[in-house]
Amino acid sequence: MHTVTLSGTDQHFPVGKIVCLGRNYHDHIRELGNELPERAVLFMKPASSIIGNGETVVIPGYSHDCHHEVELALLIGRGGKHIAEAAARDVIAGYGVAIDLTLRDIQQELKQKGLPWDIAKGFDTACPLSDFVPAATVADAQNLQLTLSVNGIVRQDATTALMIRSIPRIIAEISAIFTLEPGDIILTGTPAGVGPVVSGDRMTATIAGVGTLDIGVR
Repeated sequence: MHTVTLSGTDQHFPVGKIVCLGRNYHDHIRELGNELPERAVLFMKPASSIIGNGETVVIPGYSHDCHHEVELALLIGRGGKHIAEAAARDVIAGYGVAIDLTLRDIQQELKQKGLPWDIAKGFDTACPLSDFVPAATVADAQNLQLTLSVNGIVRQDATTALMIRSIPRIIAEISAIFTLEPGDIILTGTPAGVGPVVSGDRMTATIAGVGTLDIGVR
């Protein structure tokens, strides 16, 4: 069982489900040639896809186009169903840094066939994740700088202020579909600048005031 830690506390959360939001930044939608969705685009990653800081992504042999996507992660500390936007921040225990690894070639192939693309998002090591900082230590989660560099070259550099759906709205929409439980994690989408990584690369993802992930690729 995978657990995550809330920094500076003795709290540890067994990870439940990882619910991910796609297409939440305009520039990222444009760079992939996608349409602006009317409803939240949701998918899941299994807890078995998590690796921690300093560990290594292993690109599956069935893909030749693995992309990085830096994202703000939310740790749910108190569960609920149909959580109102006004109460949404109260269920967040902490914030973390995540990298959503995507096998872009496999994803595109399966999408074109109208098939699910879980294997493009949920493979082992597909979810590098930092420890979480307590929510109370982050003054404004809707105004955080996200960066991701590969081999020291910055590829993604944006702010959570550019989200199409705000954090409270994300929680409200997800909880209307899936009951949220303590230990669940939400990935809130990625800004523009996604791109490929290959064996031997090193990724560094940082969210100001939240943390840093340093991840190898094999």
